[in-house]
Amino acid sequence: MEERRLLNVDEVASYLKIPKSTLYRMCSEREIPCAKIGKHWRFDKQLIDEWFVGKMKTPQMDGGPK
Repeated sequence: MEERRLLNVDEVASYLKIPKSTLYRMCSEREIPCAKIGKHWRFDKQLIDEWFVGKMKTPQMDGGPK
């Protein structure tokens, strides 16, 4: 069975290249997969990666319906 990789706020903020304050807001508003254990937020790296891929936008192709 594969072991889950848990990350803390510092690691996720660095990984996503966003300020910690933004990450805390995203956690509070449940915009990102996370779990609060006591006073600490924890993140599953695999879920963060899947969430990020889901956030990516694909370019629109020209030639659609007119």
